[in-house]
Amino acid sequence: MKPRLFRFLSFLCFIILLLSLSTYAQQLETKTIKAEPLIKKINRTGKLMFKRTLNLSFKSSGYLEELNIDEGDNFTKGQLLAQLDIEELTAEKNSSYARLLQAKREIKRINTLLSKNLSSEQALDDAITSVETTRARHKIAQYNLTKAQLIAPFDGVVLTRHTELGELQSPNQSVLQIAASENNLVVRVGLTAEEVSLVKLQQKIDVNLTQLGLVTGTVSKIPAIADQQSHLFTIEVLLENVAVNQAVVGQLARVLTDVTTNAFTYRLPLEALNSVDNQGNALVMVLDADSTTHESYYQQAFVIKELTNEYIYLMAQEKSLPLTIVTQGWQHLALTVNKTLDENQ
Repeated sequence: MKPRLFRFLSFLCFIILLLSLSTYAQQLETKTIKAEPLIKKINRTGKLMFKRTLNLSFKSSGYLEELNIDEGDNFTKGQLLAQLDIEELTAEKNSSYARLLQAKREIKRINTLLSKNLSSEQALDDAITSVETTRARHKIAQYNLTKAQLIAPFDGVVLTRHTELGELQSPNQSVLQIAASENNLVVRVGLTAEEVSLVKLQQKIDVNLTQLGLVTGTVSKIPAIADQQSHLFTIEVLLENVAVNQAVVGQLARVLTDVTTNAFTYRLPLEALNSVDNQGNALVMVLDADSTTHESYYQQAFVIKELTNEYIYLMAQEKSLPLTIVTQGWQHLALTVNKTLDENQ
């Protein structure tokens, strides 16, 4: 081969090599990843409910004479909701008052007799005891008369009405079921044992409601044991800034929150994953930090902590050094060395 032709072919090969290296460099994309705390996402559907409800009933028996409220109606604190026919209770109060006056007159009479030595101290003691017992019965009669009315203990709404006008009421019979309208709306949602360990009392959590969109709630209750049927822990998220008339109680609500854990991981794009070895570790292409002359890459194995549709979370420590990993083009790299990263490294 002539020297001139040889030099030409050598120059041509050099040009082709440069073009190949340039194309390879364009295909290769890297990203530097730092170890960061693992963030767990809780995304569950719960139900909007009243935190507390109250069943109202009368203390005494009697016929229902007045009912000023119905299901779904709002009321204010101190409002008269219902009342019994109080004729019998009023008569009992008046009767007990008359007996009390008679007992007091009896004390005066005995004192007069004692001054004339016509009675005894024992008779006076009995008269005083009679006054006290009669006064107690009178107070009970007054109390029963007061409890013949159902007075609203707070601003609220009627959930259920259990009776009709004219019906005979008994002390153990519920007349109305009511609920407070302020600071009484909660979202009850079931969490797994792993999820419930991530939430704390008074923690702020986002709740998505159909009418209002995204609102902020506070964790107000965390159960100590799981439900025996669902095996889930039903927590309560209090919605302090949501009024009863702004939402539909009983509707579904989505609970959303991100919880920062104590575990540290490398968060990699899913496309950076090369493969998984026989031990279930993730294999990714990493820049050799010890290389001083030129960029050198090797395939390294990491313990998988979490996996989502977008990211893969690899086990790390708080003081783990940043990694430069190949996100695209790792298929074109020659695998030179396989290194395994221990979970405690």
